Amino acid sequence: MSLDQCGDQYALALAPDAELALSPRADDPDSWMREAAKGRHRVRPTLEAAIAFQPDVVVRYWGGDARLLARLERSGARVVTIADATEFEGVRANVRSVAEAVGGAARGEALLARMDRRLHQAAPAAAVPRRSALYLTAGGFTSGRGTLMDAILRAAGFTNAASKPGFAPVSVERIALFPPARFVLGFFDQIRGDWRGPGRHPVVRAAAKNHVAASLPAASLTCPAWFAADAAAMLGETR
Repeated sequence: MSLDQCGDQYALALAPDAELALSPRADDPDSWMREAAKGRHRVRPTLEAAIAFQPDVVVRYWGGDARLLARLERSGARVVTIADATEFEGVRANVRSVAEAVGGAARGEALLARMDRRLHQAAPAAAVPRRSALYLTAGGFTSGRGTLMDAILRAAGFTNAASKPGFAPVSVERIALFPPARFVLGFFDQIRGDWRGPGRHPVVRAAAKNHVAASLPAASLTCPAWFAADAAAMLGETR
């Protein structure tokens, strides 16, 4: 059983032959494994649904309240929580943790081998100078040091223009006064998401015109998973 969309990705990739109960968002446009989720059983992450399904393993990132998790563990289910990885080594640990829990060690290693190939494709040649870029979401946020997005930028040969660690808002005024040399956009493919957010402001659009290194699909960014390497490879193709 998966309790949230990130758990769906791991369950679908690592236990495709199991009887799965996925979250209601498993086949949303921002789900990386949305095609594999079609036709799969989906349930709300509630105590009633868990009791009815009686899972052996539960995979989650943020989903499920304390009452639900405690009840699942008392019933004998193994609850595996996906960690909020900030580097690709953290992703590697996540994949192996879930793979071990669902009996999918071979699939997990295959996913990691694919991740490493994509990271190799993203990596710049030694002689290529690193370029600075500001990551920006439609909602007007950026990601500095200590985030997986920062690791994605570095893997693709970019220097993160965000000076502060963690996630932070970026004001329209600052972009107008100090426009970055390049933008890496995220979540802009979600047309209805943050459609009036600062990242879509006309001033920002004008500053970003002809300066967008890549616009990364939301599906590659919603979960600390192996497909973060695909985001890096997409970005690396723009050098």
